[in-house]
Amino acid sequence: MLLGGATPKERNGVWLPSGGGPVNQNNIKEVPFQPWARGVLADRDINQLEPHTRCKPSGVTRPFLTPYGVEFVELQELERIFIFDIGGPHTYRTIYLDGRTHPANLDPSYYGHSIGWWEGDTLVIDTIGFNEGFWLDRRGSPHTDKLHTLERFTRTDAATFNYEVTIDDPGAYTKVWKSGFQLRRDPEVELFEYVCQQMNYAHELMVGSNDSVDRSSPIVP
Repeated sequence: MLLGGATPKERNGVWLPSGGGPVNQNNIKEVPFQPWARGVLADRDINQLEPHTRCKPSGVTRPFLTPYGVEFVELQELERIFIFDIGGPHTYRTIYLDGRTHPANLDPSYYGHSIGWWEGDTLVIDTIGFNEGFWLDRRGSPHTDKLHTLERFTRTDAATFNYEVTIDDPGAYTKVWKSGFQLRRDPEVELFEYVCQQMNYAHELMVGSNDSVDRSSPIVP
């Protein structure tokens, strides 16, 4: 297992963001936001109503930027890889490695529809079909349902791999752009129980600069 995921004999080990969790390597001024998307980002800097703090699934890069990390589980007989988000709502993402293509009609979802393949030692994941209910990263970069991502996971040594993502979203950005960071493996930790809202003291991350928020919608933008 090149990604160093769990096996029947070795159940411990999770992947954590290197350096405590970089927000993004890109300089914010260099990211090609459309004007409305840059405005949304500015508002989120003040009103951090992040879906992740409200126990909503986090798509694309966001699960890799939590303090609890992720776990990769590859089932070769099913030709699939599962990525478990340890914190938050305890959800998981499915990567199909059986050669299928994306369906013609997809219901938008937090994780979208992912197909993958190996290019040497690099796992490549192509994903479409996202909804707009999550942030791309910890700082609040927005996206639309036109988002198409291409992720590359390359193991560089026993405890490190490089993660690179290409963002193609003509609804929110003026051109395609890339970002990336490193993940480090902690071999002593395994998946553990996580109750998302229990003893949650991050009130400011849930209501921002407001006294309360509208709870009539099941999805926080």
